[in-house]
Amino acid sequence: MIRAAAPLLLSLVLGAAACNPARPPSAVVHSVERADHAAACRRAQLAVQVLGSGGPIAESDGRASTGYAIWVSGRVRALVDLGPGTMRTYGASGADPADLDVVLLSHLHVDHSSDLAALLKSASFGSRERELRLFGPTGDGAFPATTEFVRHLLSPGGYMYLDGYLGEGQPFVLRPRDVSIDSAPLDVFESERLSVRAVGVPHGPVPALGFVIRAGDATLAFTGDQRLDAQSFVDLVEDADLLVAHMAIPEGAEGPAAELHAPPSRIGEVAAEARVGRLVLSHLMRRALDDLDGSLAQIRGRYAGPVQVADDGVCVVVRPR
Repeated sequence: MIRAAAPLLLSLVLGAAACNPARPPSAVVHSVERADHAAACRRAQLAVQVLGSGGPIAESDGRASTGYAIWVSGRVRALVDLGPGTMRTYGASGADPADLDVVLLSHLHVDHSSDLAALLKSASFGSRERELRLFGPTGDGAFPATTEFVRHLLSPGGYMYLDGYLGEGQPFVLRPRDVSIDSAPLDVFESERLSVRAVGVPHGPVPALGFVIRAGDATLAFTGDQRLDAQSFVDLVEDADLLVAHMAIPEGAEGPAAELHAPPSRIGEVAAEARVGRLVLSHLMRRALDDLDGSLAQIRGRYAGPVQVADDGVCVVVRPR
């Protein structure tokens, strides 16, 4: 009986191996490492934890889509983007949704916004009662304004049972606000802990924003998805202590992707022109990672500061210069 079963057992083992091949070198940080990074974030005056460092494609390196948690004096006070999978990393960090002051959406592509409903539902199981502020871009063409997007998502929309977040019936209220993509840099949020400025950035036909967050003497900037050819953004992030830049395409990319994203050389040029203290590369897609050494060479040929490639779960402390 045992001898007869041996081929079956062998086939099951081989089948499992085929279904679960050895993971290639990956950006995914395991839960214990994530906890270590969260502990580092808690000790900092200002830090960013990468909730997701990937793009919109489900790829073999297992990265979640784009999202970031902003730690201020030991608590996550802001979220920047909430792409698919980011809530898993957020939960692993041990952050409490009751601590959140603000959510910032750079734009409304799926890989930057789809976990918003998951955040609301998760927060409803905790102790949060105060309103939650949400800022995102105004609309244009096929893309609704952020307030309209939230209304369609919740009331009436795909998650109609969550419509109380826009009025009554849920533990707290969500307060969305549209930020003009056509104006000069704007002060969009301020609390006793942090402040946020935003400006419209070129992302093809997609309304999009870049952000600068300040806490104490430290400054953290996000490109979001964009071509990096708007001087208003370069001016906004001037002298930032840390710039998180999205490297979604390789050098020499053509076609629609080049209308949406900046090549590595341009990332290096902007980092140098704006004199940022440190550069973190995120929104990493396979097409950009296939020649990572070449992409880094393009950047380092133009920018002399430290450059780090983002991983899911990693904490980067923002140190004022």
